[in-house]
Amino acid sequence: MFASADRPAPRRPVGPAAAFVCAFLVFTAVSTLPESARAETLLERGTYLMQGIVACGNCHTPQGPEGPLPGMEMAGGLPFEFEAFTAYGSNLTPDVETGIGGWSDEEIITAIREGRRPDGSIIGPPMPIALYRNLSDRDVAAIVVYLRSLKPVRNAVPKSDYRMPLPPAYGPPVTRVAEVPRDDKLAYGAYLAGPLGHCIECHSPMGPKGPDWEHQLGAGGFEFPGPWGVSVSANITPAGLGDWSDEEIKQAITEGVRPDGRPLLPPMPFGFYRNISEPDLDALVAYLRSLPEM
Repeated sequence: MFASADRPAPRRPVGPAAAFVCAFLVFTAVSTLPESARAETLLERGTYLMQGIVACGNCHTPQGPEGPLPGMEMAGGLPFEFEAFTAYGSNLTPDVETGIGGWSDEEIITAIREGRRPDGSIIGPPMPIALYRNLSDRDVAAIVVYLRSLKPVRNAVPKSDYRMPLPPAYGPPVTRVAEVPRDDKLAYGAYLAGPLGHCIECHSPMGPKGPDWEHQLGAGGFEFPGPWGVSVSANITPAGLGDWSDEEIKQAITEGVRPDGRPLLPPMPFGFYRNISEPDLDALVAYLRSLPEM
C-alpha cells in the first residue's frame, strides 16, 4: 500500500467436465449472494475490482514516461528487477498468440488462484498466489469476465528469469471459496487488504518463506527498486499510522499524500486506488486499525 520516500475474444474449447465446473462455480457464487449484490453484474464487479483495489494493470500494463501506454491495457511487458529474479508482467489481453485468448475460463482461474499455467508451468513472484488462493469464486469469475472484455493486443513478452527455485505447487487445488460478507467491516477489510489488494504482501517484511504474516503483519520494510529509486513499504499497523485520522489514511491510499503533504512513492497504484468506493475505504481503515501494533 504506502511506499515511503524515506527509503469478446475466441476461447479454447473445453471439455464437458471443465465447462460444468466453471458454470457451477459461477452459478453457486451468484446464487448465494444477498439480493443487493446480485444486481451487480459480473462485468460491473470485475470492472470495479480491476480498475480499483485489485489493480492488475499496475503490473500488467506497460508504462511510459507519462504513465500507462495508451491502447496497451494489460498487454504485459513491465519488468520487475530483484536480486533473485527478473520477471515481466504477462499479456492478459484476449490475444490468442501472445495473450490468454486461447485459455479457457477455468485455466485463467487456475492461473490466478493456483499459479499454474495451462502447460503446467508455475507462475513465480511477484504474483501473490498465496493470497489469490482466497479470492472468492464470484470475484475471480468477475475478473475473468473483465479480461475477456479487453481489446486483444499482440505483444510478445520476454520469459521471466528466476534465479531461485519455484515451488512445484502453491498448495492443493482450490475448490469453492465463498463470498466475504460486505457488511462485516473487519472481515471484508481483511479481504480487501489480503486477497483483493494484497496490501499485506507488500507491507510485511520478508521471512524465510515469504512475507512474515505471522509475526510482522503490516510492519512494512519491503524494498522496491524502480525508476523512482528505492521505495520502502510503510508500517501500516496502528504504530505506523500513529495519530492519522481516518480521512488522512484514505487520502494516503487514494491520492498518495501524507498528512504533512509529502508524497508517497510507487509502486502504490494511486491511479487505481482513487476508484475504491467509500464503504470499501471504511472497511480498509477499520481493518488497519485492528492490526497488532508493530
